[in-house]
Amino acid sequence: DLIIMDLRQFLMCLSLCTAFALSKPTEKKDRVHHEPQLSDKVHNDAQSFDYDHDAFLGAEEAKTFDQLTPEESKERLGKIVSKIDGDKDGFVTVDELKDWIKFAQKRWIYEDVERQWKGHDLNEDGLVSWEEYKNATYGYVLDDPDPDDGFNYKQMMVRDERRFKMADKDGDLIATKEEFTAFLHPEEYDYMKDIVVQETMEDIDKNADGFIDLEEYIG
Repeated sequence: DLIIMDLRQFLMCLSLCTAFALSKPTEKKDRVHHEPQLSDKVHNDAQSFDYDHDAFLGAEEAKTFDQLTPEESKERLGKIVSKIDGDKDGFVTVDELKDWIKFAQKRWIYEDVERQWKGHDLNEDGLVSWEEYKNATYGYVLDDPDPDDGFNYKQMMVRDERRFKMADKDGDLIATKEEFTAFLHPEEYDYMKDIVVQETMEDIDKNADGFIDLEEYIG
């Protein structure tokens, strides 16, 4: 069953406290991909709602709320809640809240996609084809196959095409916004993990023998 939360109670809860989040540097890079924590704050509502604010707003956005008065904070939260309420029935369901938290935690990804989308949807039809992406990204390489810097852009283009085809689920070489997101950020999608592994292998396996030895790994 869906748990329905009255919007007024929801806003009052969220506006009780604002969060100031600082990301902690890691001492050792973890090569296993984990879903990020919603916040590095202690999740204890008896102490504060800092964790909830980080989860709901995203750590970076939560910082701005730290500068607002309770009235301003409540007003801005009201505008956000209207975006969460997808069916506009005046209530926020658990599923709607989950979708929003997912968006807030990965806001930087979606913002990056929006920036790149505008530069690659050349005919503005709401889709990005491989031809559009190739022409926008590598058009100058196609005109000048031997650039002055000597970098092998053709090899990069082949690699991008392979990843684009993997992200393009229906195989029409035309990406929807979701497929384009998978192309730009494959580590966020389960069905793209094979290509992440393959590209990582290629980056580390310098002698291209299909194996990673200790020297290559350390390097």
